[in-house]
Amino acid sequence: MTAEPVAWRADGVPRSERFDDLYHTETGALAQARHVFLGGCGLPQAWARQPQWRILETGFGLGLNFLTTWQAWRSDANRPRLLHFVSVEAHPVGAGDLLQAAEAYPELASLAQELVGQWHGLLPGFHRLAFDEGRVLLTLCIGDVQAMLRAQRFEADSLFLDGFTPQQNPVMWSPDTLKAVSRFARQGTGFATWTCARAVRDALLQNGFQLEMRQGLPPNCDCLGGAFAPAWTVRRRGPAPARIEAPGRCAVIGAGLAGAAVAASLARRGWRVTVLDAASRPASGASGLPVGVLAPHVSPDDALLSRLTRAGIRATWLELERLLEEGRDWRASGVLERRPEGDTRVPAGWNDSGPNESWPASSDQLAAAGLPADAPAIWHARAGWVRPSRLIEAWLRQPGVEFRGNASVARAARNAGGWQLFDAADQLLIAADRVVVAVGFESGRFAPGLPLQPVRGQVAWGHANDRALPATPLNGDGHLIAHVPDAEGALLWLAGATFDRDSTDLAPNTDDNASNRERLTRLHPAAAAALAPAFERGEVNTWVGVRCASGDRRPLVGPLDEEPAGGLWACTALGSRGLSFAALCAELLAAQWHGEPLPLPATLAKALGTQRL
Repeated sequence: MTAEPVAWRADGVPRSERFDDLYHTETGALAQARHVFLGGCGLPQAWARQPQWRILETGFGLGLNFLTTWQAWRSDANRPRLLHFVSVEAHPVGAGDLLQAAEAYPELASLAQELVGQWHGLLPGFHRLAFDEGRVLLTLCIGDVQAMLRAQRFEADSLFLDGFTPQQNPVMWSPDTLKAVSRFARQGTGFATWTCARAVRDALLQNGFQLEMRQGLPPNCDCLGGAFAPAWTVRRRGPAPARIEAPGRCAVIGAGLAGAAVAASLARRGWRVTVLDAASRPASGASGLPVGVLAPHVSPDDALLSRLTRAGIRATWLELERLLEEGRDWRASGVLERRPEGDTRVPAGWNDSGPNESWPASSDQLAAAGLPADAPAIWHARAGWVRPSRLIEAWLRQPGVEFRGNASVARAARNAGGWQLFDAADQLLIAADRVVVAVGFESGRFAPGLPLQPVRGQVAWGHANDRALPATPLNGDGHLIAHVPDAEGALLWLAGATFDRDSTDLAPNTDDNASNRERLTRLHPAAAAALAPAFERGEVNTWVGVRCASGDRRPLVGPLDEEPAGGLWACTALGSRGLSFAALCAELLAAQWHGEPLPLPATLAKALGTQRL
């Protein structure tokens, strides 16, 4: 899947050869976006002082409607706390064309640069981009319009109906597509479009929209606006998504990756969040690993786990860039994954030209890592190492989040006002409107029905600045991370890890040390030889943690009551992929609470839900 080519005319107007049509009116994309789409939906006045505003667009094109909306949001003192912009695009253009399209509009140029900074890895599916500290969220739905609309579900506040002309792109304006769009509308949802084609007007009327002809921009005499106001009772296939209108107080049990990520996501939406942990400081459990690998799962058929980890890494990456210092707290180094002979694992056709960001490693990449040129391996470009505790601390520092250590929660009790959490002496710790359980394998104390399994893991680590240790993290049967600066600037290495199911023993094990050393020898013989003296002199440290896994090895995000509005939720069972999943799961939980657009297609979101088991 290559970027859609754009033909630029001599006068600077972009044209699509696929559809033999212009991307925007000759009077300019900025004027069209402001007059037709924002003006047609009564924006920015309509969103004034709202907690959030949710826009669905049916054709992203060169992104100028999004950039203009974002610029209007930035300029508005009465803007909503959160702006959601969901856009469907079957044929995404290249980054260079996005920049060229915005060059004519100085007020959009810097925003376009930020957009291009996240314009990568656009395989078919959903891609969540975040701007302005996570308060402007762009969900790109890459694929055919009807399939993408079926995969998403939320009540939109505004609908931007865009795309090439109905004559050249009839699927975008078909009765089936406009019926699918109407499923996102609630009573009063505004819509706007540049076309007044009779077939489009008829389909909109049949689906419950009231129409208003408005003066257009040349060469169009008119444009179309209106609102969803059916004269009949609308029957939906299921109940409308639950939506919390006013954020309140939330208690999160657990100060690891899952709990800290949930706290930060909810705080961005206006919640006052208290994170309670039995330990005196955050990241004292499995998330306290000295340094971890962030890399996606890949599979020949791009299976469920592969798509989930790819979405998760995009979510985590945004937080790493926003909150941490690269080179000290994390590094976007890429990761080399060693594979068994004959098993390169990636889907057919994936290579270094993209948009995929994993592909069979080249001989140069192997050589740079000190491996044989013919070693079977995958290169993950969007990968690296992370100090988990640094990310957790950054999330817990966000406005609206309070950490409370030495607060061991023994039980949760529901009352008329919400929830109360008590310690072992039955002393009240906190009262809250909602509670999120994010305490790893101990989550089972609050959710005995969940199939949770403890998985003990031990790693070896130490200090070394040896050229035999690869600069790039290695993954495969175990992993090796080196050249990671600690608090004093000395360089760490880490290798492991073991997987002992149903064990919660935190004592170091000499057999596991030997096992990790054997893994290291298979993974990178030269590194194992360089570190052998440290092992033999007993200078190697061990770290032990207990992960939490679900029955199907996927995270669990969702309500613990039969009634989701009951207010007791879980975000747990991230297993050994906490860095990949924490930010994504937190955003999924927050979206479900607030009736927001999902960061994942509905089928993938369901695959993470507590109600699947």
